[in-house]
Amino acid sequence: MKHGISLLLIEDNRLLRNGIAAMIAKQPDLRLTAALPRLDLARLRSPDIRPDIVLLDAALPNHDSPGAVRTVKLLAPHAKVIVMGLLATQDDIVEFVKAGASGFILKDATFADFARTIRAVSRGENVLPRATTRTLFAQVATDAVARGEKRALSALRMTAREREVVTLICEGLANNEIAERLGISSLTVKSHVHNILEKLALRTRLQIATYASRTSPPTPHPSSSASEGLVRPQSPG
Repeated sequence: MKHGISLLLIEDNRLLRNGIAAMIAKQPDLRLTAALPRLDLARLRSPDIRPDIVLLDAALPNHDSPGAVRTVKLLAPHAKVIVMGLLATQDDIVEFVKAGASGFILKDATFADFARTIRAVSRGENVLPRATTRTLFAQVATDAVARGEKRALSALRMTAREREVVTLICEGLANNEIAERLGISSLTVKSHVHNILEKLALRTRLQIATYASRTSPPTPHPSSSASEGLVRPQSPG
């Protein structure tokens, strides 16, 4: 690219804004056109800026984050947007993508990853954090449920044992009670709960129960083998 990738940085934290700007200045193929502390509509409209990519803080004060992405895309439709944030849930990422973002970069990423994301997005790629892309398929199922497709839960590759655990969570049983009912260890139940939360992109047992009641999951076959419970222990969900 003859003049490099032109960037507009919008970040309200002065130290971080200046630090990112200084690191960008060292890259021969990256060119910072402006570094702003807020979503400045007049500057976005300015023909003097016309960035290829807008680096947008996910937590700008007084702004709905997906709304900020939509505003940038409206005023600078030629620009691609990379959202920068410290934390992002699965739902957050989906909303950013729906609003028009082409990428999301965690603020605790290395600058090498940061620069790679910029270059990849400039080539037309969509870049999301690995931790979120692992469970993006769960959003497809959630959207299917919203459309009334009641069999979506069974499409999430849940094992028979995981469906049994979901059923018992819906009955209000604690982990030790589920373990006793199924004849497996409490540690194995915790592992199943962790896997279920990840597959459904949920955070709490209550959300599992709510999701399951909405989707009417099929009753597990009574002949499901107890050996399915022997899953490598993971951190509790």
